[in-house]
Amino acid sequence: MQIKKIPYGDADYGKIIRKNKYYIDKTRFIDQLEALSDYIFLLRPRRFGKSLWINLLQYYYDINRGDEFEELFKDTYIGKNPTPDKNSYLTLAFNFSSVNPSIQKVQASFDRYLDSMINDFLLRYTAYFDKEQIQKIQSYPFVDKQLQEIFLYCSRQKLKIYMFIDEYDNFTNTILTTSGTSAYLELTHGEGSFRYFFNLLKSMTSMPDSGLSKLFITGVSPVTMDDVTSGFNIGSNISLNANINEFMGFTEDETRSLLMYYHQTGDLTLDPELCMDVMKRWYNHYCFTINARSFLFNSDMVLFFIQQAMQEKSLPQKLIDQNVKIDYKKLRYLMTIDHRLNGNFSRLKSIIENQEITSDIVDSFPVEELTRQENFISLLYYFGLLTITGSQDGVFLLKIPNLTIQKLMYSYIRGGFEDVNIFKVDIWLLSKYMRDMAFRGDWKPFFQFLAEQIDQQTAIRDYLNGEKVIQGFLLAYFNVTELYITQSEQEMNKGFSDIYLEPFLARYPDVNYAYLIELKYISRSAYSDTIQQEKIADARKQLDQYAQSERVKNTVGSTQLKKLVLIYKGWELDYCEEYI
Repeated sequence: MQIKKIPYGDADYGKIIRKNKYYIDKTRFIDQLEALSDYIFLLRPRRFGKSLWINLLQYYYDINRGDEFEELFKDTYIGKNPTPDKNSYLTLAFNFSSVNPSIQKVQASFDRYLDSMINDFLLRYTAYFDKEQIQKIQSYPFVDKQLQEIFLYCSRQKLKIYMFIDEYDNFTNTILTTSGTSAYLELTHGEGSFRYFFNLLKSMTSMPDSGLSKLFITGVSPVTMDDVTSGFNIGSNISLNANINEFMGFTEDETRSLLMYYHQTGDLTLDPELCMDVMKRWYNHYCFTINARSFLFNSDMVLFFIQQAMQEKSLPQKLIDQNVKIDYKKLRYLMTIDHRLNGNFSRLKSIIENQEITSDIVDSFPVEELTRQENFISLLYYFGLLTITGSQDGVFLLKIPNLTIQKLMYSYIRGGFEDVNIFKVDIWLLSKYMRDMAFRGDWKPFFQFLAEQIDQQTAIRDYLNGEKVIQGFLLAYFNVTELYITQSEQEMNKGFSDIYLEPFLARYPDVNYAYLIELKYISRSAYSDTIQQEKIADARKQLDQYAQSERVKNTVGSTQLKKLVLIYKGWELDYCEEYI
């Protein structure tokens, strides 16, 4: 039997099936989709399988593909349990990641792209449009008029159109994060074809027998939809629907089945349980509803990991897919709008410091209201930087889902400081100092280097005003490498440690040192030698307590545990010693 290939990066369902690639069957959710509104809007984080779903639905519903149904779906749930609507629509699909996001070119690029997709639609369905009608539609100089005529013609002919829009906010997000708020508002609030395109859809969905029978839009945030429609009201936002939590992403069972398949074929030489343990910490714990039965893995990250593990015959050298880093990098802009750190930056710092936040999740808000706390937190959720873990005080309890996102968020803190020229450090040198800590136990240069940089770059001092803040600041720079799994405020032997640098032994088995760090803060006005000595004594007592915890004993492995006491007098590192 031919071994199935890993479908990493593939969003063409037909290609996956025909090329014998591994497909985790999600087709049972087609029933759930059909039970919902005819006009659907679904938000999910980047790299979660939205494009594959859009593609699959085209194969399933396209009236021209009835003779392919058995070949493509015979081994799936929906192949054995087809709905009456299968292969009964004319499908019209757009992927707005194809639009050039350059502010000088975006309008023309958008028009050309729509024109190409409309022409392709007419060519695919020549059996349903007579030649004169096709020529008439193509003669119109504006795409909105072409679309309107298509919808009305289909209505008269009793033809049903299923429209798909994938990554509807892709180029607008890029414009927002590269060209700024003004350029974004001109595109989404002006009189150009982009705004009018959505207004046309809005009018078609509210008009009887328009020909636009079903509409499925995907994206990562509701901001653009709110802006281009003067209010979020195109169809139903099903993003928090409990019945489709597992619609995208992989469950633990689905992820394990992937690992076991490739382990049994001999392509994956690693222990599947070792892989599961690593992936749980780095890729898992996404949840999109309060009533979810299971957490989800990011599907892109899982496929990336398995493909790399098979090629390298070891845990991957890099655990974070570069494509994921690029996608999430856009969000950095939202913390430094107009080149100044704003309230969003403070909220992100607070989330990292506290590891959680309570908030409602807002369905809709315009870009002008992005700095409101509830809106920005909602955006972090939609982007996948926060996930639902329960409820508290009548609203959602949101947490950072995994180590991948944690490391990305720490990079946003570093990037935010750098973007507005508040604090810049040599990351290469800092990484070297982290390696010296890990492999040689030479820990003091790391702290001395940061202290020297704080002393020289005075702007950062205004931000270092409390123990939690300094703790978060240090964590941001501990995370320049993947040598350690950084833990903060974790329960240890009836207490909560400030920082534990757990050696990532599964990936770096030759790391020699682990670190427990207890940090104390004294304001400059309250400082005295007596208070400093009291703080040192407290820190040592706590370090002894935490070192005996099961968490440390189970993760320190064969490494030597070093216990460090840090005392900050305001922003200044006043005491930095190892406690033996």
